[in-house]
Amino acid sequence: MSFFKNIKTLLGWQGNPPKPEFDLDKEIYSQFKHFRLPLILVQLIMIIGTIGYMAIDHFSILDAIYQTGITFTTVGFGEVAKISQAGRFFTITLIIFGFLVFTLSVTALIQVMVQGKFLELYKERNMLYKIARLRNHFVIFNHNEYTVQLANQFRRNHIPFVVVDPNDNLEEIAKEHKYPYYIKEDTFTETAFLKSHLSSAKGVISLSKDISNNITIIASVRLFEKELGRDKPYLIICNAETTNDVERLKKLGANKVVAPPALMAKRVSAMAIRPDMENVLEEFLYKKDTPIDMEEVYISEDSWVIDHKIKDAHLRDNLKVSIIGITENNGKFIQMPKGDTIIHAGCKLLLVGNQIGIVKARKLLRQKDKTNV
Repeated sequence: MSFFKNIKTLLGWQGNPPKPEFDLDKEIYSQFKHFRLPLILVQLIMIIGTIGYMAIDHFSILDAIYQTGITFTTVGFGEVAKISQAGRFFTITLIIFGFLVFTLSVTALIQVMVQGKFLELYKERNMLYKIARLRNHFVIFNHNEYTVQLANQFRRNHIPFVVVDPNDNLEEIAKEHKYPYYIKEDTFTETAFLKSHLSSAKGVISLSKDISNNITIIASVRLFEKELGRDKPYLIICNAETTNDVERLKKLGANKVVAPPALMAKRVSAMAIRPDMENVLEEFLYKKDTPIDMEEVYISEDSWVIDHKIKDAHLRDNLKVSIIGITENNGKFIQMPKGDTIIHAGCKLLLVGNQIGIVKARKLLRQKDKTNV
């Protein structure tokens, strides 16, 4: 079986791709309703022509069907047998009706391709199938300058994301800013949630400058979350302009709220106080393929490290990873904990080290049995 799997992988064959939660097939098929009349007329003319040749010139049924087909399509193959004067008049009538049906069909095709939404629906359908393959992605609502910068960071760090915005020019915007996945839809609607495959997403990011949009998205996502019965809540990140707005959004259900004015003030202050440290974060934490990484690891109730000391994990000795902070269940943050500090269930460890070391440390801390360490 593994041999055949390898062959399928080599040839690029895949099983049935995951289907999107929002189906556009009915809308696509409805675009071809203009072809119903031409198809009916084609079948009707073929029936009349076959019966006519059989009645007028006594053709066999096969010859009658063949003569009707070459006459109706005006291919010019000639007569399969001698045709009477009445048969020739009947043939001319079939040619005229064939030309009319052909003209009607071309008109319907132009109407579907130019005036209809077939191409737009087909492109969207392909996009929905691509999005359906995503897992643990982020859904970013509202396109603006914040979204552009965030998308650049996500691409560099290989974080999958879908941009949702109602802008009619979203396809051109996506090409310009290299959004790999995008949905043109009104935000905070159930349709947008289904098309962006929110059910399999890790979280939601709303970067609207209008706080009312962020409030509506938070409420809608939390309601959608309850309807799904998710075990793990969505990570919701929003932006706000004032301190009061930050508190409001957190009370409504946002996990993290970013205030651009406050961030800018902190950044400018850091530049003024320590100008030489200006690019430390960009160089070591936010840069692609950085030698140093930082990650927060949650300690579940079945982890082997519970009630053990930090030094018992030997992270620094074996993996070159250091614990620089612990966030307890009650929200208390322990800065630069000592090796004798006890690790409790439900706390979060802030790790610093290289990417490979942190990956191994995360796996080690999540193991249930110490004998496997």
